Order: sequence, then structure tokens, then C-alpha cells
Amino acid sequence: MQMTTGTPRTHENPPTPDADRGTWLHRFAVATAGMTLFLIVAGGMVTSTGSGLSVPDWPNTYNQNMFTFPLSRWVGGIFYEHGHRLVASTVGFLTIILAVWLQRADPRHWLRCLGWIALFTVIAQGVLGGMTVLFLLPTWISVFHACLAQTFFCIVISIAVFTSPAWKRRNATSMPSTGPATRALCVGLVCVVFAQLLVGALMRHAGAGLAVPDFPLIYGRLLPDLSDASVADYNQERGFDYLLEPVTTQQIAIHLLHRFGAVLVTIVLLATTLTVLRRHGDVRLLRRPAILAICLLVVQIGLGAWTVWSGKAPGIATAHVAVGAATLAASWVLTLRAYGHLRIARRLPAFRTVAMGGAAA
Repeated sequence: MQMTTGTPRTHENPPTPDADRGTWLHRFAVATAGMTLFLIVAGGMVTSTGSGLSVPDWPNTYNQNMFTFPLSRWVGGIFYEHGHRLVASTVGFLTIILAVWLQRADPRHWLRCLGWIALFTVIAQGVLGGMTVLFLLPTWISVFHACLAQTFFCIVISIAVFTSPAWKRRNATSMPSTGPATRALCVGLVCVVFAQLLVGALMRHAGAGLAVPDFPLIYGRLLPDLSDASVADYNQERGFDYLLEPVTTQQIAIHLLHRFGAVLVTIVLLATTLTVLRRHGDVRLLRRPAILAICLLVVQIGLGAWTVWSGKAPGIATAHVAVGAATLAASWVLTLRAYGHLRIARRLPAFRTVAMGGAAA
């Protein structure tokens, strides 16, 4: 009697139309995430060059349709602010396509809802961008605008992860042997990185980027004195040695909070990466984003120092913003993958026994 050998290997069967459409949907989501990162860079250049009010009206540009504004008038700060608006419009258009594509091509109801959430978020982001102009760059709106940009970035990255072939191919053989501690560290990492980006946005929009003009010391000290007399001395030093405007105690405190936040991010990221590599180093989907995140952290620390040393040069400061967003992205991908894999692993009968054994070890 002839025995069946089961399903032939994948390479012997051509990909189905549904699989092909799913691949292109994933690629489009990745492209949308890439364009969102470019939008964050464009917004960073607006802030770094002080061009936020170079175009004082919204949604028009100097009373002209934004999309027909003549290229000859893209000069000075207008180039950065108007260009930022066009990139934002492009991201909005891509998000509309992504949301509709998800409704038509993906059977998962929760993922289709996530597409609409992405669309709602990018619309809210556009409205906030307009409010920053109409209300003359109030700090709290500008900070909220920056944080919502990072939130939208994470949403689009989530869609890219959930539509990826690797996510759909998850199975028991690829599961890590232990997990709750890893997942907790990943979630904590995302929280501290996002909080650090929030403080960074507050620092930029509160004019505190150079509230401390030296690095790694703080006005020549490890820990500064923030008394009124000391701040007055700092401002005198700023005027004579650095040719900088005076700052307030609050601005110095915000700047210091960002530096101390960087130390916290470093500690948590190192702990997370070491845990992932030690416990799940054989799982490529976890190993790669963990290593990428630690590499980005090294670059980010260097860019942060360079931003101070360069007197907050626009290109360097914007690169610092971009790498910060990329670090959040890598941390978020790591968290999504860890959660997805560990959730499946918990369904295995042997998982509880293995996890307990690993914890005991």
C-alpha cells in the first residue's frame, strides 16, 4: 500500500494570490512606517531650525493651496515648514490606503480596527500640527504633537509586524523556553524610551536644549547647584564663555531630567538586551531587534553629546531625534515579537514545566 507523504514542500507550490497580496500589504506597511520616520525627521528640522512659524497660516500656505505653493518661494524656514506639511500629507494619504487595504485584504477584525485607529491618529496629528501654528507654538500642544507622532509611528510599526510573514508563521518550534521576565523587561523598555522622548520633546519646545552647554559635566560639576545665586552665575558664564542667552532654573531642570533619563534608558536597555541574548539568543526574531536597539543607543548617546558640543547644530539635533525614534521602534518590535511568541508558548503543555525549571535555575 502506498503511503502519503503529507503536504509537499512550500517551494514546490506557487504562492497563492492571497499570500501574494499579504506580502505586498506588509511591504506597503513597512514603506508607510519608513515615511513616518522621515516625517519625524522633517518635524525635527522644523524645530531645530526654529521654522515653526515660517508659514503663519494653516491649512493654506500664505493664503495659497498648500499643494500648489510655488517652488520658487520655498526659501529659508519656509522650506522646512512647508516641506514638513507636504510630507505629513503624504503620510496621511498612505495611511488612508493602508487602512482601506487592511479592510479588504486581512481577515483579522482587530487588525482592521487598528488600521482605522492609525487613520484617526494621523488625522488628529494633522489637526494638532495646525493648532501649533494657529496658537503660536504653545509648549504643551507642541509636546503633545511630538508624542502623538511617536505613538502613530508605533501603530504603523505594529501593523507592519502583524502583517509580516514571520508573524503569520509563528509556531511552537520557534518558541523561547522562558518568557515572563523577558516580556516585562521589554514593556518596561518601551515605557522608559517613550518617556525619554517625551522629556526630549519638552526640552526642545521649552528652549532647554542648551540649558546646560557642556557635557558630560554640568557647568563644570557632576551635580549642579540650582539655587538662584548659582543660576545667576551660570547665566553669567553662558554670556561670556558661550555667547548664549540666559536660562531659568526650570529649563536647567528639564535638561538635567533628559540626561538622567538617558542613564535610565541605558540601564534598562542593557538589562533587556542581555536577558534576551542569554535566554532567547537562538530566536532570531528576538535577537535582531535587541541588538539593533543597543547599537542605536550607542549612536544616540554620541549624538546627544555632539548636539551639546555643536551648540545644537540643526542636522545633529535632528539626527538625535531620528535615532531616538528608531530606538523606540526597535524596542517596540522586540516587545511585540516577545509577547506574540510567548503567548503561543504558554499554550504548550510543557511550557509551564520548562518555565518553572528555567526560573529555578
